[in-house]
Amino acid sequence: MNKITVKIDGMVCGMCEAHLCDALRKAFPAAKKVAASRRKGEATFLSESEVDETTLKRTINDTGYTFVSVTTEPDKKHGLFRS
Repeated sequence: MNKITVKIDGMVCGMCEAHLCDALRKAFPAAKKVAASRRKGEATFLSESEVDETTLKRTINDTGYTFVSVTTEPDKKHGLFRS
């Protein structure tokens, strides 16, 4: 499982966060734990497969926000049910 972190410009409110999360879920149906933070200027989600950067960039830009960058790292699993 990989953690995808996307840096984004243009989110200013909670509705922006929700709009972006909905767009990411639609573009990447297998994405899990999709979250966006206007304070951090980023969105994160988990994915078992590789994420196409072109599709990711287009999805964010088409929603009216600006794609800045993306990083992918292995998900650091923790908690009772994740090892």
